[in-house]
Amino acid sequence: MPLDPQAQAFLDQMEALNAPALNTLTPEDARKAFEMMAELLELKPEPIAKSEDRMIPGPGGQIPVRIYTPEGNEPFPVLVFFHGGGFVIGSIELYDEFCRELANGAGCMVVSVDYRLAPEHKFPAAVEDCYAATEWVAENAKAIGGNPALIAVGGDSAGGNLSAVVAQMARDKGTPSLVFQLLIYPATDFVHETQSSRENTDFFLTKDDMVWFGSLYLRSETDGSSPQASPLLAEDFSGLPPALVITAEFDPLRDEGEAYAERLSQAGVDAVCTRYEGMIHGFISLPFEQGKKGRREAIAALRSAFAK
Repeated sequence: MPLDPQAQAFLDQMEALNAPALNTLTPEDARKAFEMMAELLELKPEPIAKSEDRMIPGPGGQIPVRIYTPEGNEPFPVLVFFHGGGFVIGSIELYDEFCRELANGAGCMVVSVDYRLAPEHKFPAAVEDCYAATEWVAENAKAIGGNPALIAVGGDSAGGNLSAVVAQMARDKGTPSLVFQLLIYPATDFVHETQSSRENTDFFLTKDDMVWFGSLYLRSETDGSSPQASPLLAEDFSGLPPALVITAEFDPLRDEGEAYAERLSQAGVDAVCTRYEGMIHGFISLPFEQGKKGRREAIAALRSAFAK
C-alpha cells in the first residue's frame, strides 16, 4: 500500500519544519525537539478520576511513576507502561494523554514508569528500573487499589522492547505473574538487519536514528546480543504471557516486531499481530484515524486479557 494520506501529510509537515535529523543532535537537544513536536500535535488529555505522581524504590535510586486510576470500584487490573523514545528520549509527561486513554478505555490502573535514560544511564539501567517497577506494582497492588492477580506490561518502541524483556525476566525469575504484554511496534533485535529496516529508511524513524539510539544505550556491541537488550534472541519463548503486537507497514522495526510475534506463536503463546498498512513508526501517538483504531485495538485486548 502507499503511505496513508494522513501519514504523508505529517511527514510533509515535518519536512517543512526543516529540523535537523534526530541522530545529529545531542541527547539533550533531541529531548527538547521531541517535546516541541509533541506540543505541535496539541493532543488534549482526557479527564481521569485520579492521577498521582509517586517515587518508588529502584536499583539506581528512586524511580518516578505516574499512577492513573479510572472511575469504578477497586481493585482494578493494572497495566505497567513503559514509554518509547529509543531509551534516550521520552518521558511519562509526553505519554500522559495516551496513558489516560488506556486507563479509561480498559478500565484499569496504569502505572507509567519514568525509567532512567541513556546515555547518562546505559543498558541495563532501563531494564532494571522497569523490572523493579513491575515488581513494586505486584507487591503494592492492593495498597494502591490494584489487583495483584491482573497485571500486564506494555509500551511502544523502546517501551515495547522493555515490556518484552520484563515479561521474559518475570517468567525466568518466577515473579511477578503477568497476564498480558502489549507490544506496540517493539524494537526486539539490535542487529536491525531486516527487509523493513533496509526499505523504510526515511519515514520518521530512520535506520540512522536506530543506530544512534543503540550507540547511546548499549555499553558495547556485545550488549546487543543479550536477550535483555534484544528479546528476539532469547532461546525460550514458552510460558510467556499472551501478547498483542502492533506493527506499521512503513516502520523499520516492522519485521523484528512481527518476528517476535511469530516466535511467541511457535512456542504456543497466544499472540496476535496486527500490521497497520500505510502507517509509520509512532502512529499510535499521532492524530491519525489509524492511530485511533490502533488504540481501540490495544484497549480491547487489555479488556479481554483482564476479563480472563
